[in-house]
Amino acid sequence: MALLHAKTAAGRQEIDDRARRLPAALRSILLMVDGQRDDDELRALLPGLRAPPDALEQLLAQGLIEKVGGTAAPARSPALTEGRGQDPELYRRLYDLMSESVRRHLGLKGYFMQLKIERCTDAAALEQLLPDLVAAIGKARSTALANRWLEETRQQLEPAVLG
Repeated sequence: MALLHAKTAAGRQEIDDRARRLPAALRSILLMVDGQRDDDELRALLPGLRAPPDALEQLLAQGLIEKVGGTAAPARSPALTEGRGQDPELYRRLYDLMSESVRRHLGLKGYFMQLKIERCTDAAALEQLLPDLVAAIGKARSTALANRWLEETRQQLEPAVLG
């Protein structure tokens, strides 16, 4: 289980009076923090809200949210596509893995996810879509399955990255 966050009294006050004049993206994330969504779920929302990757850390530093449960997630792995975002072989393998996972784990519910995958033109774009796919698998099946799928995908692509 990843970390759970909740609004502090200062965070609830900020929602009410907007005294700190938070940027819209940070305010949107603050609104989403409810003590029920874990780090992974909240981080999956960041790109859609155009929030900075460190939005949760910024809100923590300002005392607007606090950790209320869960355990720290393992450190993030380095980018799969680092330095190889345009590699056609890596794109093909990642595209195939993601499409198969949509079919297997999401079925018809994964229609819009598959459309997003289809729009990606390189491996780097596919990698940016991974958090959305992991969140969708987690919602449709389980968070544990989604995290295991991501780890297995990284392991399968590791030789392509190092090779």
